[in-house]
Amino acid sequence: MSATPQRRRVGGRLIAVTVALAAATGVMTAAVPAGADNAEGDRKGGGKKHGRTVDVQLLSFNDFHGNLEPPSGSSGRVTHQHEDGTEEQIDAGGVEYLATSLRDARKGERYSVTAAAGDLIGASPLISGLFHDEPTIEAMNKLGLDVAGVGNHEFDEGRAELERLQNGGCHPVDGCFEKGKTFDGADFPYLAANVTDEKTGKPVLKPYSIWKHRGVKIGFIGVTLEGTPDIVSAEGIKGLKFHDEVETINKYTKVLERKGVKSVVALIHEGGYPASSAYNYNCDSPGPGDGISGPITDIAKNISPQVDAVVTGHTHQAYACTIPDPAGNPRTVTSAASFGRLYTDTTLTYDRRTKDIVRTSVTSANHVVHRDQREARDMTSLIKRWNKLAEPIANRPVGHISADILGRGADTPESPLGDLIADAQITHAKTLDEGTDLALMNPGGIRSDLGFTANGGEGDGVVTYGEAYTVQPFSNTVNLVDLTGAQLVTALQQQVSGRNVESPKILQVSDGFTYTLDLTKTGADRIVTDSIRLNGEPLDESATYRVAMNSFLAGGGDGFTALGEGTNPLVGGDDLAAFETYLTDNSSQSAPIAPPKADRITVVQ
Repeated sequence: MSATPQRRRVGGRLIAVTVALAAATGVMTAAVPAGADNAEGDRKGGGKKHGRTVDVQLLSFNDFHGNLEPPSGSSGRVTHQHEDGTEEQIDAGGVEYLATSLRDARKGERYSVTAAAGDLIGASPLISGLFHDEPTIEAMNKLGLDVAGVGNHEFDEGRAELERLQNGGCHPVDGCFEKGKTFDGADFPYLAANVTDEKTGKPVLKPYSIWKHRGVKIGFIGVTLEGTPDIVSAEGIKGLKFHDEVETINKYTKVLERKGVKSVVALIHEGGYPASSAYNYNCDSPGPGDGISGPITDIAKNISPQVDAVVTGHTHQAYACTIPDPAGNPRTVTSAASFGRLYTDTTLTYDRRTKDIVRTSVTSANHVVHRDQREARDMTSLIKRWNKLAEPIANRPVGHISADILGRGADTPESPLGDLIADAQITHAKTLDEGTDLALMNPGGIRSDLGFTANGGEGDGVVTYGEAYTVQPFSNTVNLVDLTGAQLVTALQQQVSGRNVESPKILQVSDGFTYTLDLTKTGADRIVTDSIRLNGEPLDESATYRVAMNSFLAGGGDGFTALGEGTNPLVGGDDLAAFETYLTDNSSQSAPIAPPKADRITVVQ
C-alpha cells in the first residue's frame, strides 16, 4: 500500500504525519485529554489529563464561495434576535475576520478540529474566481482547515480541476499565476464519499478521514447532495455518479466501525430551512428539530445512530438543532449560513472506555464573524497580493449605472438585475438568430448586486469588470433552443413545484415576456397559465419559440427539466461577455442605465 503525507495542526503548528491511502485517513487537531469531573477546567488548560472523557472542540463552516473580502449588502450581514423579539442586522464575514475568530476560539482548547461542509469554492468573487479559486484554497490552508466535504460547486470546473485543487499544480490552460510559484494544493483532505467514477465505481476522492490521537479516534465522512447533477453543468459532472446521502454515510459508518472508530461526524452538503432567519434562533422549540424543515430533516432522521454530529450546508441558512436519529436519540445538526459570516462551535465529549461520543454532553452554537475585531495579518497580505494580480483586469470600466441594481439583495421574486441580465442575453442571442423570442435567467446564477455603492461600487456609477464578474462568475455560454409553448408553461411551473416546491426558483425574464405568479396557491397552480404573454399576445402552447438561456439552464439545471428538452440548439458566447457588451453598448457617463422596473412578473400574495 502506498502512503501519502498529510499535515496535522497541533498547538497551532503544522507537522507532517503519514497515513495509509487505503484507509483514506485524514488528520485533525489533537490535544491532551480532559478529566470527566473537570471538563470545563481542562478546556481552559487545567483539569485532569488522563480521565475517562475528553472534550473535543469542533469548529465548522460552509458555503464560503471564495468570499475572501467582506461580502457586501445583505450577503454581508446576519440577523441577531434579542430576547424581547427585536432583531438587529450585524455586518459579518471576510477571511481576515474568519481567521481571527477561529484562532481566538481555539485558544485554551487542547483538542480542536476545524471542518467544512462544501462549496468553499465556486461562484466566487473575482479575486478568487479569476484564479480558479487558488487564493481561497491558500486561505483555507492558512486559517487551519483540517477537513472538508465536497459541495456541488466543487464540481463547477470538473473532476480534474477539483483533483488539481486537492493535489496542487498549475492550471492546465492558464498556467501558474505568480512567477516562480507553483500552486501547492489543499493541505486538508476533500471528502467525496458519494461521488464515484461511472466506470470504476470508486470514489473520486477520499470518502472519509480518521483523526487519531492518544487513543481518541473520530471519523469524518463527506458527501454532497445526491441532486448535484441537477444544479451543476453537465460538463462539470461528466463521467461521475452521485449516490444517496444516507446510504453512503451508513455504508462508511460501518467501514469506520470495523476499523475501531465509533465516533463519527458527517459533513453533508445538503441543508434545511429554519423558521427564522436569525442565526441564534432556537430551532428546537417547542421540541427537537421542530423549527427546521427541508431535505436535511429526512436525511438526519435516517442516518445511522452511530453518527454523532451532522455538519451541513447548501441552503446558506444558519441553525444549530437537534434532530432525533433512527433510535430516537437527539443528534446535533448545524449550518453556519454562508460566505464566512458565521462559524459553529460544537463540543464533542469523547468517552475513552466506549470510544464513542457522549451525546447528552454535545453542545453547539453559531457565532458571528464580527468585523470590529482585528484582521489576521496573513490574510490581509494574501488579499493584497491577489488583488494586485487581478487589478489590471478588475478595474477596467465596462458601463455606467444611475443607482444600485439589486440582484441577490432583492426581496422580490423578480429582481431588477435579473431583468437586466435577461435583456443582455436576448440582445446577444439576436446577433446569432434574429428570430429569438425571449430569454430566461436562473436566479441562482446572479451572485450579487450591481453596485452604484453596493458590491464595490464607489458612488460614481462606473461598473467595472470586477463588479460584473462578481455578478456572473460561472463562465456559462448563452445558448439558444427551440421550445414549444407547452414546454415553456411546464418550465414556469417547475419554478414552484417538484424539487423547487419548498424553495421556489423564479426565472428572470426578458422584456416583453409577462405572467402572473399567485403565491396564495400551492405548487404548479401558482403559475396563472392564461396570464402568460409574449409581446402582449397569449402564449400558444402548440407553437414553437426560440429561447435564449445560459448553458446551465439549457442542460436542465435547477430542476428545469423542460428547458433541457429544447431542440435545434445553438451555442453562443460567454454569458459574462454578453453582459459586459450590453452594459458598454447601452450606457455612458452621461446616459447611465437605470434599474429596470421589475414589472414583468405580477405577484399576487
